[in-house]
Amino acid sequence: MPAGNWADLPQWPTSMLERVRKQAPRVHCLMNTVVQKLVADGLSALGAIPSMTSSTEEVQDFARKADALVVNLGTLDKQRREAIGLAVDVAAAREIPWVLDPAHCDYSPPRARFAQDLLQRQPTALRANAAEYGLLTVPDRVVAVETGVVDHISFAGQTISVANGDPLMAKVTGTGCLSGAVIAAFLAVDDDRHAATAAAMLVLGVAAEKAALSASGPGSFEPALLDALAALDGGDILERAKVTG
Repeated sequence: MPAGNWADLPQWPTSMLERVRKQAPRVHCLMNTVVQKLVADGLSALGAIPSMTSSTEEVQDFARKADALVVNLGTLDKQRREAIGLAVDVAAAREIPWVLDPAHCDYSPPRARFAQDLLQRQPTALRANAAEYGLLTVPDRVVAVETGVVDHISFAGQTISVANGDPLMAKVTGTGCLSGAVIAAFLAVDDDRHAATAAAMLVLGVAAEKAALSASGPGSFEPALLDALAALDGGDILERAKVTG
């Protein structure tokens, strides 16, 4: 499927979503400890199988069983840095997709340097907000996702823009981190890295819009988002998709 060809909505994003549900890819998450539960629950609702250990004694074994890896630099410490290196080694050796989320690298020069070092190891995709993205040099073979009110997904000179989502996402800690994990799940089931990344952002954005319809605030939005991820179908995507590119 050519990246950026959205003429077949909702068939091919829906097809990827169905493959995630059917194949149940294992996604190992080196994740910000604040958001681990939301990310694990979100992946499970989507149909993927999460794992979360950052133990240096175990992380390589978990990465060997994973179909994709997501590396989030939130709550970064010495052990987590070491675990990230070990997991990325396995991902590279096994040629499985991995996603880098350089969370808050704009707050910390050492974290920004670590993020740039990881980018030189060629993740499949980078997911970052505008402040984080502006600090980093993204290699050509990495899909670059700059998130915001409109998410811009760029690769090989092409940009797909997704305008789906809801303001309540910004009121629940971890929805951005969840997007990196959802990207990893979609990359695990489709070789077109640009299309899979864009489809992942679309699916999460549409699910957020559906969740907001029944939510009265952040406290009810989070469980509604999980329900929406579990129930989302092609009709929802077709009705709500706001995609250009």
